[in-house]
Amino acid sequence: MFTGIVETLGRVRGITRVSGARRLTIEARLPTLSLGESIAVNGVCLTVSRKGRGSFQAEVSPESVRRTALDGLRVGSKVNLERALRADGRLGGHIVQGHVDGVGKVVRIEPEANAWMYTFEAPAAVARYLVEKGSVAVDGVSLTVAGLRGRRFKVAIIPHTASNTTLGDREPGEPVNLEADVLAKYVEKLAGVAGRARRRKTSPSRARRGPAGKRR
Repeated sequence: MFTGIVETLGRVRGITRVSGARRLTIEARLPTLSLGESIAVNGVCLTVSRKGRGSFQAEVSPESVRRTALDGLRVGSKVNLERALRADGRLGGHIVQGHVDGVGKVVRIEPEANAWMYTFEAPAAVARYLVEKGSVAVDGVSLTVAGLRGRRFKVAIIPHTASNTTLGDREPGEPVNLEADVLAKYVEKLAGVAGRARRRKTSPSRARRGPAGKRR
């Protein structure tokens, strides 16, 4: 589990394509990184498969290539990095699983006083879970929905976030990984189950019929 608070920026130093999958080599200042641990790369939960001096490798499965924007990375690309949350750590953002729900895109970036207002467009499957003042992870960054209209939503990006994540380098039209708040998905699932149970309970029961078709 992650929190959407980016720990550091890394840089892609190598990409190997293997039968629809990818192997990423990422340069990063994470001296305590352990082999086999989870790490979020632009919001995608990956596993450290090899360590080097000042770098690590991670495998990207074909499913992750299809469902995320990681396939758009190039050698030299910056990436947001966050290690998994420790049990005694602070939940500074919100609950982020590192399981990307869909790929959205940057629509517009507008300066606003000491910040920038970013407008993103989300796939319908993600937009259904967005609520104003709710949480959303964009490329692994925990953000608050400041405005919502249809499939488009706005978030405010302060200078610190712009300087310490990849969002400061984003341009309109570029793809981004989106993960909706997992709590919204569980609420939808449970509400649907409860609704079906209520309908079954309140629907008129069919009268029992005897062998001759007469009502008993």
